[in-house]
Amino acid sequence: MGTVTTKDGTSIFYKDWGPRDAQPIVFHHGWPLSADDWDNQMMFFLLHGYRVIAHDRRGHGRSTQTDTGNEMDTYAADVAALTDHLDLRNAIHVGHSTGGGEVAHYVARARAGRVAKAVLIGAVPPIMLKTAANPGGLPMEVFDGFRAALVANRAQFFRDVPTGPFYGFNRPGAKVSEGLIDNWWRQGMMGGAKAHYDCIKAFSETDFTEDLKAIQVPVLIMHGEDDQIVPIADSAQLAIKLVKKGTLKTYPGLPHGMASTHPDVINADLLAFFKA
Repeated sequence: MGTVTTKDGTSIFYKDWGPRDAQPIVFHHGWPLSADDWDNQMMFFLLHGYRVIAHDRRGHGRSTQTDTGNEMDTYAADVAALTDHLDLRNAIHVGHSTGGGEVAHYVARARAGRVAKAVLIGAVPPIMLKTAANPGGLPMEVFDGFRAALVANRAQFFRDVPTGPFYGFNRPGAKVSEGLIDNWWRQGMMGGAKAHYDCIKAFSETDFTEDLKAIQVPVLIMHGEDDQIVPIADSAQLAIKLVKKGTLKTYPGLPHGMASTHPDVINADLLAFFKA
């Protein structure tokens, strides 16, 4: 574990486990979480011989609680600073939700030789917000509601999200994990409220269309068909039409946080893609 300092003085926390000569996998977490959200995947792929890396996005987790730079251009620049610091080559970048947007934004700009493959899991691209060009998106009122709830009582909001739609625990017959709920809350409350507030705009309003078109490496797009946070029809099913070398894999009944609720399923499919 360590930190890298970016050009604006922000300290980005990261974990870096495994053989330095093994192929690196870089994991990008969702909002408002941290690198800890990837613990299962980090251990799984470490035990399969990979070098595994995960960072806390600025304003999240153990990174600096910045009040500036909480948007996708800076997020991608922070990733570039990390990959340069560690001199990662031929890396696989895996992003969940907001992290999927970060992956698309970074990979589209990465220097030759840095990236081998990319994975978007329950990811926000092409764009979440409803616009004239994206009539199937979610209305601004949804995201304004997120912002209002965060300001009013962030601690309660960060309990309501994982208890309900994030893991699908609001569905009849769902097998609820109090540990997952508690861990989501713990991760969220480690970050800064200002950064989390700003990040709502970053994940909802950023248009990743040109990023997806620009990516030259193979991309696996994985999405739960019962994703209540990032509805599949306006995300994965559009994104697959934009990437040059894409594979879409969808999961009937699985929620937004399926990498945590169904890690055995997701890890097996990731491993198959990595080895292909």
